[in-house]
Amino acid sequence: MLKRRSLLMLGALATALPALKVTRASAADIGLSTEEARAIAKEAYIYGFPLVDSYRVQYSYFVDRGNPEFKSAWNTLNNTARVYTPDDKAIQTPNSDTPYSFLGADLRAEPLVLTVPAVEKERYYSLQFIDMYTFNFAYVGSRATGNEAGSFLLAGPDWKGETPPGIKAVIRSETEFAFVLYRTQMFNPADIENVKKIQAGYQVQPLSSFLGQKAPAPAPAVDFVKPLNAEEEKTSPEFFRILNFVLGFCPTNPSETELMERFARINVGAGKSFDFDTFPPDMQQAIESGMADAWAAFKEYKETELDTGKRTSGDSFGTREYLNGHYLDRMSGAVLGIYGNSKDEVVYPAYFTDERKKPLSGENKYTLRFEPGMLPPVNAFWSLTLYELPSSLLYANPLNRYLINSSMLADLKKDADGGVTLYIQHDSPGTEKEANWLPAPSGPFFTAMRLYWPKPDALDGKWKAPPMRRAN
Repeated sequence: MLKRRSLLMLGALATALPALKVTRASAADIGLSTEEARAIAKEAYIYGFPLVDSYRVQYSYFVDRGNPEFKSAWNTLNNTARVYTPDDKAIQTPNSDTPYSFLGADLRAEPLVLTVPAVEKERYYSLQFIDMYTFNFAYVGSRATGNEAGSFLLAGPDWKGETPPGIKAVIRSETEFAFVLYRTQMFNPADIENVKKIQAGYQVQPLSSFLGQKAPAPAPAVDFVKPLNAEEEKTSPEFFRILNFVLGFCPTNPSETELMERFARINVGAGKSFDFDTFPPDMQQAIESGMADAWAAFKEYKETELDTGKRTSGDSFGTREYLNGHYLDRMSGAVLGIYGNSKDEVVYPAYFTDERKKPLSGENKYTLRFEPGMLPPVNAFWSLTLYELPSSLLYANPLNRYLINSSMLADLKKDADGGVTLYIQHDSPGTEKEANWLPAPSGPFFTAMRLYWPKPDALDGKWKAPPMRRAN
């Protein structure tokens, strides 16, 4: 296992990296062919993209107080008593069903205790625990632990304590920082005050405070490096410098020891100094080509696996054990919808193409029909949300309607046989059909269905999402 430097040294290293003056090495000195460097760069980029992109999001949420997306300081819960709109741009493919609460957890000094109130059994809520690798390592909520009140302890990798009294379960993160994403179901706009009351019952406190004890010494301050923006991440070799910084808070998992040794050959890894300018020109070209190769691999994966239905979003999110080294799956999840839920929690049938395998575009009109008795099988609720491309953000439209969900069923117009047809198009389908209209942009888009707390028929494939049919 790679030896981890102290966090204080890492912070100092991160600050000093831009000023390092290193003599340019030759290819022979590096002892690595350009072909090998290109292959390693591709592999390290696929591995590292979720970590770097997640850091971009969390920097805006918990570090950069001048950012319009800033939520709160680390270890301080932020409740957002509204659903997401097109004005929310930090995170790809947000849902607009459940008001969010956000917790950036710094677990270096001591664990946190997360307390949840009792929630009425008809209302879905969940706490999704995400580590710096973007693995979903635990859940609290309607499906996982029930709607009863309780307190849960969230601990980092170095905590060795015993389970304190009053704690229902200990949840362990393998990374020193973690992200907890709360979702609270809102039935309709008039329900927002009830959501606020539930959010007010969510509590977060250090373990020492929970126990009424003296707090331990604080962890060393971290000089967080400035992230790349979403576009820069695609091509800038600075990507690997940021990846090294993030890995400094991620103890190497034994299953990845050899992988990290391989990445170290191009100076990628915790405590490594990645200075692109010190590589000879042929190696620089190899590294940049490796990054491009990673995006080519993602494009092929999406077109041949995701768009054809051979793989689903359920293959992209979950625990480390569930993903089992399938790093391209993990990258695709981060690209198309970072922080997606594990499939036991939510199933995400996505539509990038119509039934003819043609990309969706507002130049056309589409219908999505649920046959009688074939609505999505869920224990909680379902929705269909539309996103513009290439941004993967919600589409601003005159109706301010970004989704259609099961809470709207009473207002939807039924077909003569009792089925339900949704109209996905740019222009209104007409007054008599407008209740079932999901407005689309004039250009490319995709839609994502969400089945919250899916029933077995949705998990084992007995229920199939209906095709997106081109109407014209």
